[in-house]
Amino acid sequence: MDRRSFLRDLFFAAVKAADPRAGLIRHLPAAPKGRTVVIGAGKGAAQMARALEDLWDAPLSGAVVTRYGYGCETRHIDIIEAAHPVPDEAGIKAARRLVSEIEHLSADDLVIALICGGGSALLPAPPEGFTLADEIALNEQLLACGAPISAMNTVRKHFSTIKGGRLAAQTRAKVVSLIVSDIPGDNPAHVASGPTVPDGSTRDDAIAIIDRYRLKLPQAVLAHFNSAQADAPLPGDPVFTGHEHRIIASAGLSLETAARTARDRDIDAVILSDSIEGEARDVASVHAAIAREVQARDRPFSKPVVILSGGETTVTLRGEPGRGGRNGEFALAFALAIDGTEDVVCLAADTDGIDGSETNAGAFADDSSIRRLNEQRLDARQILNMNDSHAAFSALGDLFETGPTGTNVNDFRAIFVGRQGS
Repeated sequence: MDRRSFLRDLFFAAVKAADPRAGLIRHLPAAPKGRTVVIGAGKGAAQMARALEDLWDAPLSGAVVTRYGYGCETRHIDIIEAAHPVPDEAGIKAARRLVSEIEHLSADDLVIALICGGGSALLPAPPEGFTLADEIALNEQLLACGAPISAMNTVRKHFSTIKGGRLAAQTRAKVVSLIVSDIPGDNPAHVASGPTVPDGSTRDDAIAIIDRYRLKLPQAVLAHFNSAQADAPLPGDPVFTGHEHRIIASAGLSLETAARTARDRDIDAVILSDSIEGEARDVASVHAAIAREVQARDRPFSKPVVILSGGETTVTLRGEPGRGGRNGEFALAFALAIDGTEDVVCLAADTDGIDGSETNAGAFADDSSIRRLNEQRLDARQILNMNDSHAAFSALGDLFETGPTGTNVNDFRAIFVGRQGS
C-alpha cells in the first residue's frame, strides 16, 4: 500500500464530509413572509453561498466575504474578497457592506448568516477612535503569542464593532446562523469570533487573556479594554430573541468519515480527539510517542493502524517569523520525534487547503524525513526553532498542496503505523 496516497485519500474523505451543500440541506430554515438576505464570512463562505443559492427556492440577495482567491461564481449573492490572516482595507469595506445589507430589515425578513473559519480576519471593524492598523497590530500579537483560538477570539470580539454578536444585533430581522465549525469543542460563538452569535465572555475575560499571554498593547488599546466600549452584548439580550444557530459541519464528523474510509480498506482507525489544542510541537511530541509505542509494543493500538486527530494547535513565534503554519510545525516536530522509527508516515494539513500564509495545506513526514534533510545539510531542529517548516518540506518535496477546498473544519492529522517490512 502506498502510505501517502492512503493518507491523502483520508484527507479528501474528511473534506468531502464537510461539504457545505450536504450540511445546508439538513438545516435550511423556513422562508419568511418578507425578504431573505444572506450575509457571511470565512474561507468557505463563497462555496456556502453558492450551495445555498442552489437549494433555496425563493428570492434571496446579499453578500459574503472570503479570502483572496477563494471566491466562486454565484447568481444572487455578491462575493467580496479580502485579506487573511492579516486584515486589509477591503475587509473594512466588506464589514460595512454586511451591516448595510441587514440594518434596515424588518421583523418579517430573514437573515441567513453563513459563517466559517477565517471570518475574524476577514471582518475587521475596529472600535470608534481606532484604525485598521490598530486591529492589525492586535491580531499580529495574538497570532504570535501561542494562545488557543478560543482565547484569541475572546480578545478580538471585545475590540470590534461587528464581532461578539454585534453584527446580528444591528437588525430587527430573525437571524439564522449556519456554521461550519473550525473551533475545538464546536462553540458557535467562537467561529469567526461570533459576528452573529454572542457568548458570555466579558471584557474582564479579555483583559485576563491579555495579561496571561503578556501582550504588549498601546495604552489607548488597553484603556479601551477597560472601558464600557469593549462590552459585547450577552446571549440574554432581547435583541437576539428568536435567533437560531446550527452547526452544519465539524471536525468530529470529518474524522469519523476518515476513520470509516480507512476501515473500508481493512486498516484499523482510531480517533484521539477532534478538539486538540496546544503548542504544535508539543502536540507532535505526544502523537509521536503514541506512534512509537504502537510500533514497538502494539499498544495502546495494534498495527497496522491509522491514528487520527483534529483541533487547532498554536505556534509561538520565537524570533523573526519563518515560512509555514501550525501543521508544518507539527509535521517537522513529529519527524524529529520519530526519527529512526520504521514504517511511520504522517500527514498534517488544514482542511481549508492553506497552512498559515503559504499555498500548501500542510506536509508529509515519515521516518526518513530527518535523514533526507541531513543529506541536504539542513538542520531540522534549527529550522523548527526558526518556525520555518515550509523551507524544510519544500526542500524535501513533501509539501501537501490541495488549493482551496471550499470548507474549513480545522486541522486534520493522520498517522499511519505499519508492520515493519510489510
